[in-house]
Amino acid sequence: MRIGAYAVATDTGRKRRRNEDNYVVAPPLFAVADGMGGAQAGEVASRLAASALESGDDGSLRGVERVAALIREANRRVYERATSDPAASGMGTTMTVALVEGSTVSIGHVGDSRAYLVREGRMEQLTDDHSLVNELCKSGKLSREEAETHPQRSVITRAVGTDPDVDVDAFAIEARDGDVFLLCSDGLTDMVDDEDILDLLERHRDDLDRAVRSLVAAANRGGGEDNITALAFRLDEVSPDETMRLPAVPDEETLESVEPEPAVDTMVIPPERIEQELLERGSPEARAATREGPVDAGARIRLALTMVVLLGIAIVLLVWGLLR
Repeated sequence: MRIGAYAVATDTGRKRRRNEDNYVVAPPLFAVADGMGGAQAGEVASRLAASALESGDDGSLRGVERVAALIREANRRVYERATSDPAASGMGTTMTVALVEGSTVSIGHVGDSRAYLVREGRMEQLTDDHSLVNELCKSGKLSREEAETHPQRSVITRAVGTDPDVDVDAFAIEARDGDVFLLCSDGLTDMVDDEDILDLLERHRDDLDRAVRSLVAAANRGGGEDNITALAFRLDEVSPDETMRLPAVPDEETLESVEPEPAVDTMVIPPERIEQELLERGSPEARAATREGPVDAGARIRLALTMVVLLGIAIVLLVWGLLR
């Protein structure tokens, strides 16, 4: 089995000022990373993670062990930068990696970027979103239809670089002739449904460059609310007709003298805090999360006390009026 074709397209989208997505196209290794953080920290996180994949691989491991080790190294580099640079504090990134070895494709995954497999006219999501809404769906508290428009769909439960260690989902797929794999950030999947993604990939399976550009265009037509990255590769017995050459990803990028901008709406909570977050936020079906993150608990208490005081004053005035 050979990598018959591959292509990647990325775009800032229609709402964001900077592209915090990054990718790796270094056959047989492919990856997508979607950064998060204030200022340009999200962009730095995803670039550091991408750089770790390209420079941190000594080839001593294979398969799922190799992709898991690469993501753990990316986690180490991003976390080290985030804890040593105050301007990068709290930054992190999602990461979805695919490694092709013969007919075996090993997938490594952290966050809510995704990997899909298109085979014989059908598409399957290979990765499991590490997100709050996915946890709610699995527990039966939310339907898949409700999850697609849920205001907290960008709250993730796992990311690269936010903790000293990261739990990596890693598994292997046995590929068949003609299989198409898609790695993408949530800027695509939040804007374009699976049926339309499949339709574009099937329609342009012989021209993957056109396929990924069509996917990005569809996401922008759908609103383009986030950065968009789509990376596709096809496995068959045909040698690549042409080779892509992409600029190297720098190891470091300064955050000094950059124009500050609000943190993106992605935030990370660990799985064990999901129930606590739900209690603090109230019913997730009834209220929307703000882009600044969870509502301050102290503010809620102060508001409640103010309401109690005002109610007491109103009662006193009413009683006084009746007694006159």
